[in-house]
Amino acid sequence: MHRPFNFSAGPATMPSEVLAQAANEMLDWPDASGRLSGMGVMEMSHRGKEFLSIYESAERDLRELLAIPAHFKILFMQGGGLAENAIVPLNLCGQKLDRPTVADFVLTGSWSEKSFKEAGKYCQTHVVASSQANGYLSVAAPDTWQLSSDACYVHICSNETINGVEFHELPDLKNLGSNAPLVIDFSSHLASRPVDWSRVGLAFGGAQKNLGPAGLTLVVVREDLLGHALPICPSAFNYTTVSDNGSMYNTPPTYSIYMAGLVLQWIKRQGGIAAMEQRNITKAHMLYEAIDASGFYVNKVARSCRSRMNVPFYLHNEALNDAFLSGAKNAGLLQLKGHKSVGGMRASLYNAMPIEGVAALVAYMQEFERTHG
Repeated sequence: MHRPFNFSAGPATMPSEVLAQAANEMLDWPDASGRLSGMGVMEMSHRGKEFLSIYESAERDLRELLAIPAHFKILFMQGGGLAENAIVPLNLCGQKLDRPTVADFVLTGSWSEKSFKEAGKYCQTHVVASSQANGYLSVAAPDTWQLSSDACYVHICSNETINGVEFHELPDLKNLGSNAPLVIDFSSHLASRPVDWSRVGLAFGGAQKNLGPAGLTLVVVREDLLGHALPICPSAFNYTTVSDNGSMYNTPPTYSIYMAGLVLQWIKRQGGIAAMEQRNITKAHMLYEAIDASGFYVNKVARSCRSRMNVPFYLHNEALNDAFLSGAKNAGLLQLKGHKSVGGMRASLYNAMPIEGVAALVAYMQEFERTHG
């Protein structure tokens, strides 16, 4: 009998085999040769040879899977995407101390809004495009963006978990006449598709969507962007300090790194990022097709930017919402309630959600429509 299918937006479902392996290794972690260490990962010194082997394997697998070039540093940090909303400007806005620095923002939903507001504490912020007027149901075409001439970076949230909007292609800022580095918050589709690193200066994301439990925040930063921190940047948040110390300046989130490493190994066994992307395309197509074919459900996002990871949808008769959620839970379909700020339903289809889970959701939705339509 399978576990219930968990559609949580995060912390999110994880591969069962990864959870089983972690459970098996909880009390006594074995190294690659099978030799037992006599302790669990949570009990290890972060500087001991046992944990360093876990850390190095996770970093190596992440670089390989995402094809991260050698001139990008991988940092394992804490604080999630919300903390990075402050840490990014603290690190990138110190170049022009003789005058205020400007950071550009594309507003596509709740998370890019939060990034914009937080960065305003450390630099001037400028909205280059916003889809707020239509309820964040689309993404403004890059050739309409009003970019600053001297921005220290341009920020986008490349997938919005709440609003269900995704950039299916990253913008090429050079073609738009900007030399600013592109900063992407890719928390909610990290490891779900390839990344064109030629267009990216810095990417950050919490691990709790596609790579494991909460606690670990990944930062991938181009080397030339190091060394530009504001004087007020705390040492533990300074990318240069973190990089120079191999993410060990302070104690890193060791168990979350271990779990992310297990998930990365699982992704490799599934065929890598390209295979993950094709599976995610299939899952999203199944669900969107069912919604679009129905007169009972609706997704309001422009089709050109619908998220593959987070699918918000609404019942035309919202008086049935509670019945829908109750029936879904009884059918083993968990955490489908939409975010409180937008209501409705939301199904998150991260890497660990199997195709069978989406098929079960579609079957339930169709049965619920037959009995309540």
